[in-house]
Amino acid sequence: MTINDVARTAGVSTTAVSKVLNNAYGVSPRMQEKVRAAIAELGYRPHAAARGMRGRTYTIGVLLDNVRNAFFADILDGIREELSSTEYTVLIGAAGFEPDQQSRVIRSMVDRQMDGLILIAPGTPRPEVLATAASTPTVVIGHHDSADTHDSVADADDIGAGLVVDHLVGLGHRDIALVSAPGSKAAQWRRTPEIVLTDGYTEAMRRHGLEQHLQVHHAAYSDEGGFKAGLTLLTAERRPTAIMTGADVAALGIYRAAHELALRIPEDVSLVGYNNTALAALAPVQLTSVDQAGPDMGSAAARMLIERVEGRRDRAQRTTMTPRLVQRASTAAPRGR
Repeated sequence: MTINDVARTAGVSTTAVSKVLNNAYGVSPRMQEKVRAAIAELGYRPHAAARGMRGRTYTIGVLLDNVRNAFFADILDGIREELSSTEYTVLIGAAGFEPDQQSRVIRSMVDRQMDGLILIAPGTPRPEVLATAASTPTVVIGHHDSADTHDSVADADDIGAGLVVDHLVGLGHRDIALVSAPGSKAAQWRRTPEIVLTDGYTEAMRRHGLEQHLQVHHAAYSDEGGFKAGLTLLTAERRPTAIMTGADVAALGIYRAAHELALRIPEDVSLVGYNNTALAALAPVQLTSVDQAGPDMGSAAARMLIERVEGRRDRAQRTTMTPRLVQRASTAAPRGR
């Protein structure tokens, strides 16, 4: 089937069909209905490669490092919802944590002529991301570094960390540890989410006069990373009475470590996650967590990207989400209080 067949069946011009396919402005609802009905009747599907030769493939590439991180599902829901009324299709590149692998996936997306990229907290060196964004519309989610070449969506992670520390101190905790992703200086990102989160944690602890109780443990944001961090912290001579993590998925790993060590949450140690994913609200978990509004982050990223792709804007934009603490049963006053 070709666009000519669709036009003939709908009784309109090929130009009208093209406008409907491209979601162009000025197409009447009646025209949309006629063309969509003809497309459905004929089973017509535009050929992506041919569309790419004409300048657009209607595909958006999304880079993430770990498909097991439930927070990414929240972001993807927002992206998908924002693009649901358009012709754009989302293709996901799960690249792992290694910068080289992430760079390889980004280059592969560019080589396949994707119209735009959404990079979720990329570990790829910043100069490479800037070079990519100079030729392919790009939105970076998570990192706080601004740039003229790409748009940004971030959470106020320093405020989020402060909310957690204030909550735990209010319960009576003093030995509060932070589990944060290690990051990479070689990547040349100055203000990654984990850096801003750590700065917020440090500032909040100092504000409460708890500088001597600072503990930052670096671990990957994964179940295994959280598990290993939990084993280390919970068997230490100076065991914290509360642990906050930079991701719910890592907090679940700490849950597993506590169970293996016969420690109870929150009786023996309070635990706080970050992202407020659906897993945090499960009845057996009931994890106190910081809500980053993941679907809103995804929606904002997709909206800004399409504006760039379609030439409706050429200046960089930045959107910052305001976090909120969702209190559940995983935090309580330390024993003896």
